[in-house]
Amino acid sequence: MFLGHKRSISWFAIIGAVAALTHYIIAVSLECSGTLIASSANIAGFIVAFPVSYFGHRKFSFADQDSNHWQSLPRFMSVALLGFLANQTLVLSAIQYTKLPFWFSLGVVMVFVAMSTYLLSKFWAFKGTN
Repeated sequence: MFLGHKRSISWFAIIGAVAALTHYIIAVSLECSGTLIASSANIAGFIVAFPVSYFGHRKFSFADQDSNHWQSLPRFMSVALLGFLANQTLVLSAIQYTKLPFWFSLGVVMVFVAMSTYLLSKFWAFKGTN
């Protein structure tokens, strides 16, 4: 049990880092190039990173869970959207009320939101009905 939990956390960290890096690179690149404003660039980063996150976590982080795609995909999407809403709110607030740059605010917020996403994914999104 404990070993499986450690494995799950390790994979979650790896997959989460890959998905977060995908999100971050897309969002910051689009914002820094002037292609999109920060709020839209953050949305684009989330959309590109979502499949990386879902399929990576399904295959590796929570492979021992017994849920099927019809159950886990909508749940994980709910978790991801909730996390993204927190992300977007915190990032835009930081940009508006501080002098912190978008790239820094986004990085800090992504780490903070990842912790809650792990717990919701582990104990709800990928948990089977049994």
